[in-house]
Amino acid sequence: MLQDAVPTAGRPQTHKRQMHVQPSSPTNPTSPTSPTSPPFGDGAATWNRRFQGDDYLFGREPNEYLRVRASHLRPGGRVLCVADGEGRNSVWLAQQGFEVEAFDFADVAVAKARRLAEEAGVSVALHVSDCERWAWRAQAYDAVVGVFFQFAAPAQREVLFRQMVTALKPGGHLLIQGYTPRQLEFRTGGPGDAAHLYTPELLRKSFADLDIIELVEYDAALNEGARHVGMSALVGLVAQKR
Repeated sequence: MLQDAVPTAGRPQTHKRQMHVQPSSPTNPTSPTSPTSPPFGDGAATWNRRFQGDDYLFGREPNEYLRVRASHLRPGGRVLCVADGEGRNSVWLAQQGFEVEAFDFADVAVAKARRLAEEAGVSVALHVSDCERWAWRAQAYDAVVGVFFQFAAPAQREVLFRQMVTALKPGGHLLIQGYTPRQLEFRTGGPGDAAHLYTPELLRKSFADLDIIELVEYDAALNEGARHVGMSALVGLVAQKR
């Protein structure tokens, strides 16, 4: 089961890798939260086309790392989901009793997220925005969640990471799931540019002002809709603002 692939919660972990037999799977293109085109330009148009239709590209279920590690977040707290796509993560968090706000640059995806929230009977404040245009507010959230949002080149990423930390209240938690450079070997999702991928060292340096609860690198078989299927090279971070 996927939950068995996520490292066991507990003491902080680093560079732990779990190997599994790789199932056969098709090569996937870059994920919709990792566009290579400029925000709200051709990238948004491309992903809006891909989001057309009734199917959810990454499924309706939450990311497994988020599902397992959400226990670190303050119950009932206010959560921001960054580049949330079709809403699978924000809607699930709302079902767990969190007050959730989320945004994505693809308006078709946001419309599907609204439908998903309505079907689930939960309220999520959903917005169409990219990260640069998002109105980042200081100390506004008890948690900020980013799952496979690896669209940013290094300079843009540095700004984005800083904004995510600024948005956290003191004591708030940051939760990130991403691909590592080894994902270029698996080619089962994510961007094809190594500069957009995360290493534990990058995340540790980027969030040096936070207390690291967990920073773990591991391999796991994903089964997230039609786009994230197969063995993947992953990194997970849970950190707390002082």
